[in-house]
Amino acid sequence: MSSPSGPRPAGVLSDELHALAPESRRKKYRAGEVIFSAGDAGDGFHIVETGQVRISAVVGQTEPRTLAVIGPGDFFGEMAVVDEAPRSATATAETATTTLFVGRDVLLRLLEKRPHLALNLLREFSARMRALNRKYVDEILQAERLAVVGRFAGTIVHDFKNPLTIIGLTAEMLCDADAPDAMKAKAKRSITRQIDRMTNMLQELIEFTKPSGQRPDLQPTPFADFMQPLAEEIREEIAARHVKLDSETPPQVLVRIDPRRLSRLFYNLVNNAVDEMPDGGSVTLRYKPSRTELRLEVEDTGKGIAPEIAASLFQPFATHGKKHGTGLGLTICRKIVEDHGGKIGVAPSEPGKGARFYFTLPLGD
Repeated sequence: MSSPSGPRPAGVLSDELHALAPESRRKKYRAGEVIFSAGDAGDGFHIVETGQVRISAVVGQTEPRTLAVIGPGDFFGEMAVVDEAPRSATATAETATTTLFVGRDVLLRLLEKRPHLALNLLREFSARMRALNRKYVDEILQAERLAVVGRFAGTIVHDFKNPLTIIGLTAEMLCDADAPDAMKAKAKRSITRQIDRMTNMLQELIEFTKPSGQRPDLQPTPFADFMQPLAEEIREEIAARHVKLDSETPPQVLVRIDPRRLSRLFYNLVNNAVDEMPDGGSVTLRYKPSRTELRLEVEDTGKGIAPEIAASLFQPFATHGKKHGTGLGLTICRKIVEDHGGKIGVAPSEPGKGARFYFTLPLGD
């Protein structure tokens, strides 16, 4: 087939192939008619007499993309004839088109009679394959860029859904003239917390896509002072989805943390657990301090995690069939934990039990 930049005359090679006209079959196609599809048997190739033919293929999981456009004097479909493999692309008549169809047996007889033609074909095929490979790589990169944009848009919509719902409900409460002052004050604090949460989400996405290489500013913080109000916020949020949060009493230890980022970690892990329990359930938080670190566990009463996907859970965009999200949540969780000097993982699922994630935080003084 011709270069993706446009039809390229086949020169002497085209003249030799046109000598096959007496042994070929003339075929006519209407504009938009498919000449052959990817996967069809490669029983011959076409020489274009009049009209124009578009060669296209599906790149990744997106719609078909144009790889080449064939004009008069050029030919297409030759690769499937030579390697006896199914068609790798689809050929469609762009306009009313007439071709000379040459069967495989006719081409093989010609090559036996004219050995120099085999060399010319090899040179032509090599040039076409180089051009096609460049075009194919360009299309793959473009498709992947669009897919990444879609994934990021999806994760932002998903992560912002809960905070925006809370802001909407509390805003209605503030507009109620009969609401007590204490309730209005609580609503204002809730809105402020959710706005801070969304700002933190956006910052995490920026850090994920554009790593700065800078270590976070970790401050010595009493863990119980950090965890108790956060657990209460999470408890109130997931209660609307019929999920209960059970939290052990946070230990009185000192940890070096970035409170905003560590809050995002807990929200991600808990909301992932809630997503897996559409009919309700419970999430349990456990804390196990040792001499040098604090181990934290987040366990749910869902279906658990299949062993075959456990190893890839923290890879970017590993959604494993979820209806929303992109898999960035756990990737961001891993980055937060590692930036705090800890480790994160998932415990092997036991029969009849849900998922249990764990991570560690070094103790600080």
